[in-house]
Amino acid sequence: MSAALSLLQQRHSVPSRQLGEPAPDEATLHELLEAAIRVPDHGRLVPFRLIRLEGAAKLAFGERLAAIAIRNHPEMSDAKLEKERTRYTFAPLVIAVVARLHADSTVPEIEQKLCAGNVAYSILLGAYALGYGGQWLTGWAAYDREAAGVLGLADNEHVVGFVHLGTPQIDVPDRERPALEELLSTWAP
Repeated sequence: MSAALSLLQQRHSVPSRQLGEPAPDEATLHELLEAAIRVPDHGRLVPFRLIRLEGAAKLAFGERLAAIAIRNHPEMSDAKLEKERTRYTFAPLVIAVVARLHADSTVPEIEQKLCAGNVAYSILLGAYALGYGGQWLTGWAAYDREAAGVLGLADNEHVVGFVHLGTPQIDVPDRERPALEELLSTWAP
């Protein structure tokens, strides 16, 4: 089996709470992201961009989201509020992958979103290949327009995911995967 296929068969997510230092250094991160943006892009629209969250900015982001959450759900428990506040603080680095949709394009929006999704997956796959761990998470903040405003997103931009990156602090067992035989069919006229 080729090294590339072996990598695909072994890749798995590491829970963000189990990701610690170090994250990729600046040069490695640059290489990783340069590789991750080489995705299929119908129409060469580049319908994505990346936002880095690190250091104190991760907690500040979480605190702003917690303020939104408590306004929208005043009955929220203190435990849930604390979870919202600290959600982005576990992994040393979080990359928000943003779909930047071009409504005036003939390329369907779904293809543009899939392009951005491919960037998120490529970051995960590349991080794994480099010996790091990652987890692609969304949560309510990925779909909330007020949260989008906190990130400075335009009306045509949407978070596809928050990719948490770092070094796995535990060995994460692989989960059971679906059987290909249950998913693959052959079409015939």
